[in-house]
Amino acid sequence: MELTTEDLPDGVQKIVLSGRMDSAGTQSIEVLFASLTTTRPAQIIVDFSRVSFLASVGIRRLVSNAKSLSRCGGRMVLAGPQPLVEEVLKLGGIDSLIPLYSNVDAARADFKSTTGG
Repeated sequence: MELTTEDLPDGVQKIVLSGRMDSAGTQSIEVLFASLTTTRPAQIIVDFSRVSFLASVGIRRLVSNAKSLSRCGGRMVLAGPQPLVEEVLKLGGIDSLIPLYSNVDAARADFKSTTGG
């Protein structure tokens, strides 16, 4: 699994995940992902468009980091999951814990509307 970041306008950070979010994939990004999502009150869009598989270990990591980010005043949303990954997120009820958007632009529009930007 690979992780890249990009700073977007209005102080939003995009994290792009690529690959399989299974045990090995989640472990390979765990430290960097946690440092980006749990240490400051950031507004983060996790671009899921390149994630081809999502296992329970990946779901646990997402939920844990989203909760930590929320506790420090930030917010995480997911954007653009592939159909099978989106189905896993919805069947597991993750979309009720972490907002899910069809693409990064839709997620950015929501951040703009909720922050007044």
